[in-house]
Amino acid sequence: MLPPLAAVITAGGASRRFGRDKALAVLNGQTLLERVAASLDACTPRLIVAAPGKYDLDGWQCVPDTRPGEGPLAGLEAGLLALPGGWAAFAAVDLPHLTPAFWMVLAQHCQDGKQAIVGHSADGRAQPLAALYHASALSTVSGLLDANERRMTALLAALEVVNVAWPELESAAPRAYWNVNRVGDLG
Repeated sequence: MLPPLAAVITAGGASRRFGRDKALAVLNGQTLLERVAASLDACTPRLIVAAPGKYDLDGWQCVPDTRPGEGPLAGLEAGLLALPGGWAAFAAVDLPHLTPAFWMVLAQHCQDGKQAIVGHSADGRAQPLAALYHASALSTVSGLLDANERRMTALLAALEVVNVAWPELESAAPRAYWNVNRVGDLG
């Protein structure tokens, strides 16, 4: 039996390389925010980490970034602070090819005593911006931020992690880790 998952989308970035609000960019008739949210529809509660009132997406609650401008690690902190506990699917808004099946594959690896379930791309790199995190990781996240550490890879090094290889994820979401950094990435 799979554990219940909450959902956290981090959408509070400045979109500097993109040049405008990336979350509202349209790909195949949907905004990037809508596409990522659709992959997480089965989760509850569902949170978007962004400035309050910035996005209005039915069934989703905006929670403020507790450390604006501090990057995705701070977004994860804000999401975990707003959740009652358990596991959360954490996704960056610029990963528009995530699917419900992708999250199900990761959820199959949830284990007691583990704090993160992280997939790896075809080149073997850990992908912390589309991963599951347990509420027990919050103190580590906050500790890193308090020490001026912002790298998600530093978080993975500090947690009890289950790694999921690309061959297990590929059929569930063949383009899962294709991200949108520039307007040209939409085409």
